[in-house]
Amino acid sequence: QVQLVESGGGLVQAGESLRLSCVASGKIHIINAMAWFRLAPGKKRELVAAVTSLNNTKYADSVKGRFTILRDNTKNSVYLLMNNLKPEDTGTYYCAVDEGACDPDGAEYWGQGTQVTVSL
Repeated sequence: QVQLVESGGGLVQAGESLRLSCVASGKIHIINAMAWFRLAPGKKRELVAAVTSLNNTKYADSVKGRFTILRDNTKNSVYLLMNNLKPEDTGTYYCAVDEGACDPDGAEYWGQGTQVTVSL
């Protein structure tokens, strides 16, 4: 089992920045991909960004150029740097990891989620 704990959400105004953090514990040696998903009211869960053990990254089109996913294996952590936030970025952000790939269908292990709210 892998446990994930997120932090860093909050309420910000449009144009501002936030950094989300996620720390993994447990069977961390099995982790390949680490990712951030988000869930907004009335919308489907969305894969926001993912990074593999080889540091290959992918992003949702809606966040390209604004968000950066960073992985620090020395701290068993993954971060999501969010710049130029928009109201449509509002949602609950979940850290997730997988022994294989994190894709839009999901991942094996999930954190509890952290709320991000962006106001006008």
